[in-house]
Amino acid sequence: MSRMFGTDGVRGIANTELTVQLAYSLGRAGAFVLTEGAHKPKILVGMDTRISGDMLEAALVSGILSVGAEAVCLGVVPTPAVAYLTRKYGADAGVVISASHNPVEYNGIKFFNKDGFKLSDELEDKIQNIIESNFEGLPTPTGEMVGKKHVVENGLEEYIAFAKSTIDGDLSGLKIAIDCANGASYKSSEVALKELGAEVYAIHNKPDGININKKCGSTHPEDLMKFVVENKCDLGLAFDGDADRCLAVDEKGNLINGDFMMCIAAKHLKEIGKLNHDTVVVTVMSNLGLDIALKEENIKTVKTKVGDRYVLEEMQKGNFSIGGEQSGHVIFLDFNTTGDGLVSGLQLATVVKKSGKTLSELAAMMTELPQVLVNAKVPNDKKDIHIKDEEIAAEIRKMEEKLAGSGRVLIRPSGTEPLVRVMLEGKVQSELDEMATSLAKLIEKKANN
Repeated sequence: MSRMFGTDGVRGIANTELTVQLAYSLGRAGAFVLTEGAHKPKILVGMDTRISGDMLEAALVSGILSVGAEAVCLGVVPTPAVAYLTRKYGADAGVVISASHNPVEYNGIKFFNKDGFKLSDELEDKIQNIIESNFEGLPTPTGEMVGKKHVVENGLEEYIAFAKSTIDGDLSGLKIAIDCANGASYKSSEVALKELGAEVYAIHNKPDGININKKCGSTHPEDLMKFVVENKCDLGLAFDGDADRCLAVDEKGNLINGDFMMCIAAKHLKEIGKLNHDTVVVTVMSNLGLDIALKEENIKTVKTKVGDRYVLEEMQKGNFSIGGEQSGHVIFLDFNTTGDGLVSGLQLATVVKKSGKTLSELAAMMTELPQVLVNAKVPNDKKDIHIKDEEIAAEIRKMEEKLAGSGRVLIRPSGTEPLVRVMLEGKVQSELDEMATSLAKLIEKKANN
């Protein structure tokens, strides 16, 4: 059987790929692995607004209860709320039913350990092995030892209070538009910003179970970009379906991605003496403009492979306070153990208020270099051909020399498809287009001969 877990839990089309049987199995095996040794284990369960959430929650909770654990159901809450509340409530684990920014037909199940961190590959493999062994050796309690379900009504309020506590002062005087993606942030983001004194305008904040991420949110911020300008807002914040990521929009309607947000936040944190080791953790896909901008502020960058879990691992290892991805997954490790869209948005809004500058003025510290991405189709066993083939390697070296100091070449094999992604960054768009296309063609030609 192939690996069940991806970079963000188990995900698939609900009811065909992610079935109720699989949800039950994950609940049963996950509860056992994550609570071994606990007297009466307690597991938190939260979900986003998708229509399939109720179905999968019922199955997942049944699995948790079947091994004698207690399931604490939070209802619809952002993913980072589950990470935070798992720690606050002293639970043994947390589970989120969500497919993040994906369309409504998808859903997913991801686990957090007792400290609110995503699971290691080893623990995920252990859960899969138990399922594949047909739960050999797992307890099947009866009578009073069967698990019990509890529903918590005030979890969202506690998360909102926590998010508000991550900033000093308030946001009075700011006019902020938010796009809730018809997802898990539809209550929390509006309430938090209003309670902090901001004038708030919310769009895509009426989830009906099937409109999550539909032409809205961080993957489709066009409505928000237009809305901010038309309503003369100071900034806009666009969340994804489970609200662990956030992108911003400046007062002119320009999109401010995760790279810009990290730049602005890191500079501010350094100024107030809270940027650990004067370092930001980013992935290899972050724009080179971010490195250049941070270097001018005497801030270092550490690079990881793509995926917020790898960013987090590096942050824990080096005790760094901020890291993230272009997509808006920004982690402030002093506050929460995962990407937190609301916390990211509040940090950004605070810098706007305290600096007295517009968001476009703050974002001007970074100039985004042109970036070109071309896919080269290759057989799965030839995904490393750019390393092994001397002609391709020589061509890459030649391009790197040409771009030296003002650009780069990055070849990234796809984890799910038979292709490699050829990414080039530099100053001249037309030059990059030509170089990336010719390199992709050379890789395809050599890999498919």
